[in-house]
Amino acid sequence: IDRHDPYPAIAIDRHWNVEAANASATFLLGGLGIGLGDSLLDAALETSTHEAIENWPEVAQHMMARLRTENAYLGGDPILERALARLSQRIDPSHISVGQPLPAIIPTRYRSGGLVLSMFSMFAQFGTAEDIALADLKIELMFPADPQTRQILEQLGTGKLATLTP
Repeated sequence: IDRHDPYPAIAIDRHWNVEAANASATFLLGGLGIGLGDSLLDAALETSTHEAIENWPEVAQHMMARLRTENAYLGGDPILERALARLSQRIDPSHISVGQPLPAIIPTRYRSGGLVLSMFSMFAQFGTAEDIALADLKIELMFPADPQTRQILEQLGTGKLATLTP
């Protein structure tokens, strides 16, 4: 994940706890109050996370679809089921598309100061790992979804931009 810098990358376990993060992800997640060992599922329920993500309703809908898929794959997981129940209570029903397929990619738009970072993610997982801990690990690789975000992340990576506030 360090080689993915200046773009954010994190490793999360089956319950969406942050196990590792590169420098860009540490910076980005730190702005949301998330660090190593913290749960992205718990963070998703925080109002501050909703406020920091400009397109929260779209992101939440995709997150719920992913949680449902992962939960089904695991044959039911009490932690994921609780997270699904809690998250579904926090989503405005008018933002949920019923009977329509979700777009393949929804960029997440993070707000920081006067800037917006628009990124899409790709998840990688070790499907044939013999080590159960490694099999449960997912790596989220984030990529800039627009030229402005790419430029900002690359400036952060070279140290030319000290913060995301204008």
